[in-house]
Amino acid sequence: MTVKSMTGFGRGTGSFGGLDFTIDIKSVNHRFFDFSARLNKDYAFLEEPIKKRVAEMVARGKVDVYFHTEKNAEESELTAVVNEDLVRAYLNAAELLSENFGISNDLTAARIITLPDALTITRPEISDDEVKAAVLSGLNCALESFITMREQEGQKLKSDIQNNLDFIARSVEKIEKLAPDSVDAYRQRLEARIREMLEDRSMDEARVLTEVALFADKVAVDEETIRIKSHLSQFYDLLEQGGPIGKKLDFLVQELNREVNTIGSKCSCIEITRIVVDVKSCIEKIREQIQNVE
Repeated sequence: MTVKSMTGFGRGTGSFGGLDFTIDIKSVNHRFFDFSARLNKDYAFLEEPIKKRVAEMVARGKVDVYFHTEKNAEESELTAVVNEDLVRAYLNAAELLSENFGISNDLTAARIITLPDALTITRPEISDDEVKAAVLSGLNCALESFITMREQEGQKLKSDIQNNLDFIARSVEKIEKLAPDSVDAYRQRLEARIREMLEDRSMDEARVLTEVALFADKVAVDEETIRIKSHLSQFYDLLEQGGPIGKKLDFLVQELNREVNTIGSKCSCIEITRIVVDVKSCIEKIREQIQNVE
């Protein structure tokens, strides 16, 4: 399975009973599967089978289906029946207007057939099952191009997300290298301050070591970096797994952000702080990207 975007478009065409039809599918991101169909009331019976077929292919996203029909060129399949009683009524009304108002009666056969309901167009009898079969065949063509577009967009998203994950992984390695140095720097600052305060008096080395140990414990980020690496590993695995993974990725982003915030609150080292700011910015990019992952 591949990573899919929730944005896509597809079109299918076909015909039945003297009519050509076009069926379009388009989708945008949405937390759940949200379906709607724009169908003429004569084809309302198609909504459920269309929805069922789309739901088999789409797990998440706001999906809209548009169905449009028009007469095709197969005139031999169409029959025009004159409504003689209505046409006779039109003629009588025209004659009456001409006599009463002194205006010319300009009704012609060409004009008459354009009058409302003067002609009834009949098409070959076709069952709902035949219509359904034709439309679902066109829908399958639309879904094929629709899914292809979602997969292509999904691959771009996957590549961008992986690049950002790589940046976070490298940043975590830098933090792990810098963290011990921040403890050593604190020890040096603490010793220098104590010596300055005590001047000629001796310094309690044990007390200094205790203070440094407490500080080291307070600013230790081992647990956070281990959890971040675990989250990154899960992220990579899900991207390779593909399919409907957007909700899981969203959860992992929250967990990544939580751990990075903890590191930021623990460390006073300027270099680590700068790295944390960059990582948080990167996580925000990932958060935006996965909003469009199925």
